[in-house]
Amino acid sequence: MPYEFLQILWFILIAVLWIGFYFLEGFDFGVGMLLPFLGKKDVERRSIINTIGATWDGNEVWLLTAGGATFAAFPHWYATMFSGFYLALFLLLIGLILRGISLEYRSKDSNPKWRNTFDWMIAVGSFLPSLLLGTAFANLAQGVPINENMMFTGNLFTLLNPYGLLGGLATTAVFLLHGANFLGLKLEGELRQRTNALAKKLWIAASVLFSAFAVYSYISIYLKREIIDPGIAPLAAVVFLLLSGYFINKKMEGWAFIMSSLHIVLAQVSFYLMTFPNVMISSTNPEWTLTIYNASSTQYTLTVMSIVALIFVPIVLVYQGWTYYMFAKRVGTDKKTLVY
Repeated sequence: MPYEFLQILWFILIAVLWIGFYFLEGFDFGVGMLLPFLGKKDVERRSIINTIGATWDGNEVWLLTAGGATFAAFPHWYATMFSGFYLALFLLLIGLILRGISLEYRSKDSNPKWRNTFDWMIAVGSFLPSLLLGTAFANLAQGVPINENMMFTGNLFTLLNPYGLLGGLATTAVFLLHGANFLGLKLEGELRQRTNALAKKLWIAASVLFSAFAVYSYISIYLKREIIDPGIAPLAAVVFLLLSGYFINKKMEGWAFIMSSLHIVLAQVSFYLMTFPNVMISSTNPEWTLTIYNASSTQYTLTVMSIVALIFVPIVLVYQGWTYYMFAKRVGTDKKTLVY
């Protein structure tokens, strides 16, 4: 296969991995952040955890695969991003570790203090990655200081600029809404009603923050830099977010979840359309920007990777789809039916 075709193909595949991660782990993070606020009693919190208990670790594999694919397909991109964003990614890793440990160890002791501590660790461990990932992607869209040697010359505080922080807050709010919509599909009884009531408030916050972020992006990126026109994708992302609120008010939980899912997918699609063929934009000098052409592996490496992906990706997708099918039932608050 032609070298340029392989470079474009792997940019698209990595984009698909990140989109899948945002869609699947988005509601996982949202559920985790909502846990100590929605669940008033231990049995309610256990019900909330059970909605993601069988799938959360599988969803995180998308992040690992995206990182591994970036390392193999675009090593210069991986080196610049992971070294430049080192502290932010370290904090993200801490959040994921806190979350994973807490989900596994929460039920090892019935002491209320023990479980309450781990519940808050789950919330914090879900909040940190949401905020940091949103901030990181916003900075990648805006551009970061990179020199002629493909080295990031900023620091953590460089990333904590108004645009980056707004992107982080918007992403967090959307994940909270996405999680609430997912819980509306999975829970029963009073807890389900409480979730739907909270979803209405979260929808307002998510709509305001994302709309502000979209306007900021249009002014600071679209009007100031030559980019590929993303077409209707950004506008459609906003429309689907607004429609999610309509279906929440109509108590049509399935459609509300579909709308928030489409919003996340199209928001990510917009990001990759606006950055292509760049992978890390240099705010120092546009000529030092990393692209899919100057940051990629050799043609042989990309060819082998394509063959491996063609074989194994469909298997993984079928298996994960089967997992969600098997655990599609609603979760009640009857202690006898819960898994601890």
